[in-house]
Amino acid sequence: MSLAVFAVVRHFHGATMVDMLVYRAEGAAVVRGEDLYAMRLPGWDLPATYPPFAAMLFVPSTWFDVSTLRVLVMLLNLGLLALAVYLSLRLIGWPRARHRPAAVLLATGLGVWLEPVYTTFQYGQVNLGILCLVLWDLTRSDRNRFKGVGIGLATAIKITPGLFSVYLLLTGRIRAALVSGGTFLAAGLIGWLVLPEASYGFWTRYLWDPSRVGVTVLMDNQSLRGAVCRLLDVNDPGLVGVAASAVVGTLGLAVAVLAGRSARVLRRADAWGAVCTALTALLVSPISWTHHWVWCIPLIALLAVEARTRARRVLLGVTLVVFCSHAMWTAPHRWGRGVAWFWQLPGSIYPPLGIAVLVVMGLRLYRAWRPADTGATGEWTVPHSRTDQDAALTNQI
Repeated sequence: MSLAVFAVVRHFHGATMVDMLVYRAEGAAVVRGEDLYAMRLPGWDLPATYPPFAAMLFVPSTWFDVSTLRVLVMLLNLGLLALAVYLSLRLIGWPRARHRPAAVLLATGLGVWLEPVYTTFQYGQVNLGILCLVLWDLTRSDRNRFKGVGIGLATAIKITPGLFSVYLLLTGRIRAALVSGGTFLAAGLIGWLVLPEASYGFWTRYLWDPSRVGVTVLMDNQSLRGAVCRLLDVNDPGLVGVAASAVVGTLGLAVAVLAGRSARVLRRADAWGAVCTALTALLVSPISWTHHWVWCIPLIALLAVEARTRARRVLLGVTLVVFCSHAMWTAPHRWGRGVAWFWQLPGSIYPPLGIAVLVVMGLRLYRAWRPADTGATGEWTVPHSRTDQDAALTNQI
């Protein structure tokens, strides 16, 4: 029923799928041998922003006319949403396998209304595909020799998933981190061999120019840097933005790595580590459009399965409200300048939530690993038995 209503709303709302059009134009530039980064989408003046390897993957989009491609991309994203839900549930180990298909169907029907997912459909974006590649890797055994390939491919397409390679490395999955890095380099080499001039331009110039991606201060940009720009009413936050990103990035990565290394005292430790890594990447990236926040899918799944206390249920409720509210689209001054103080929070709603989740997880980890109450030996309390672990975990926030 929900999917049927969604289809009707999409039909009358009129999805532009403008990003899909950019991808198609990139693929066409590759086929025609044109200058990839001189290309501008007619009528929109939007440039190519992804690495040459990604542009090569977009070539098949040129095989279809735009009307057919819209339908195919819509169906593809719906399938990727279902896969993302399935992999998220697999990552957290809930529910039992026999109940998982029903849970996937229910969550997919409701998930289309989450703002990052809805906007991904609106623009014809690749975010759900990136999410699935990363989750596919994270749900595989550490003993799997190919673990890291998905993260490497995701990084070769969109760069920011590279933080997961750092996460793997710092949590002791060295082989997976090396596989991820090797896959990224191999994809980059393929792009360089096929499109040498475009590759040189991208890796030496265009990658370091965030203005090609868009204007930082826009309401659409839900990174920490974008929030600071709107708060200070500037186009460039300067050292303030750099300092804020550095502090949050350090905190976020530390929490993610500690969570990933806390399997003895934290249920679903690797799932929390992965989600905290994703939130950190979204916060510190110069530009994180609202549709980049599709990591709300595993986040909500984690919060839902662990909502056993009042505090956790409140956090789950707030998270659902934030991602279903589409709040930033109700705020005036979408261009981000001259935003009144009382519109700052609705207009920059994702960064505070991301920081709040990192802080709550940091507190949970501190309480799980807190020093023994006696303080006589200076040792940290670490539950060893399953009973001790359950007791410690039950008492966490």
